[in-house]
Amino acid sequence: MASAAATAHRKGPPIQESPRAKVWLYLTLLTLQYGAQPLISKRFIRRDVIVTSSVLACEMAKVICALFLLAKEDSFKRLCKEWTLVGALTASGLPAAIYALQNSLLQISYKNLDSLTFSILNQTKLFFTAFFTYLILGQKQSPKQIGALTLLIVAAILLSVGESSGKASASSNSDQVLLYGIIPVMIASVLSGLASSLCQWASQVKKHTSYIMTVEMSFVGSLCLLASTYKSPDGEAIRKYGFFHGWTVWTLIPVVMNAVGGILVGLVTAHAGGGFVIVSALLVTAMLQFIFDGKPPSVYCLAALPLVISSIVIYQKYPYVARKKED
Repeated sequence: MASAAATAHRKGPPIQESPRAKVWLYLTLLTLQYGAQPLISKRFIRRDVIVTSSVLACEMAKVICALFLLAKEDSFKRLCKEWTLVGALTASGLPAAIYALQNSLLQISYKNLDSLTFSILNQTKLFFTAFFTYLILGQKQSPKQIGALTLLIVAAILLSVGESSGKASASSNSDQVLLYGIIPVMIASVLSGLASSLCQWASQVKKHTSYIMTVEMSFVGSLCLLASTYKSPDGEAIRKYGFFHGWTVWTLIPVVMNAVGGILVGLVTAHAGGGFVIVSALLVTAMLQFIFDGKPPSVYCLAALPLVISSIVIYQKYPYVARKKED
């Protein structure tokens, strides 16, 4: 009996720890993807690559990944039977269109900011997510969270003003940095906050899995992008030069990485918070930028980085707790 109990004890922990090990695997992979994505995109997506083509390719890669993972689940057939076009458009239509525009803006910003500056400014989406979840879902923030979000905005202002003025003193391209680097990533952060809140609302109402949401949003977003090519400069460029103009074999790396990252975000959100990922990814970005580009963080990045990290840690650690009414 003792031997059997010992055997059961030895076999027990791996079964219990397997889900936790999966979560840590997702967190680690997402951290590496999130931290390396700006650097990889800047290095492997040439400036003459048409933005719409890279975003469309990424959305199609997301669909393939999500369908593959759905096929591995036992609930795939049931989900297919329950799926309706009206339900999909209601839950995913507007967020998909917003995310499609956001992704296009991020692709523009990648090319005009250094990787760490981009990553830090991109974290302002936490502020806008909190703002829109309050407006749409009535989700309140604790006083400490409000203070953390204020820190985040201070860091973004410091970095934006510092980087644009620094570029101005170094070259005549300060307007390009502001118009095609800082402004696009800030608008993308606003859109990300809005879309995240809408997705949260849809998941609560429609009870969609993250994979189904990914497939629906990728399809709808792709249709929106294709419709935009009818009159947009990108559409004219695609018709003139071809869909894969400026592409190389290496262009597939950031496209596939971005798609896998989209899947991992859903998995991590379902199992754990994202604060660890964001903080760790910022450090990964700084380290990779120094290793591969030989570029140390600027003074403004060094000043903004601890503000952003502190903001994210405080925001995750001190959530709003509703007070119980006394009888």
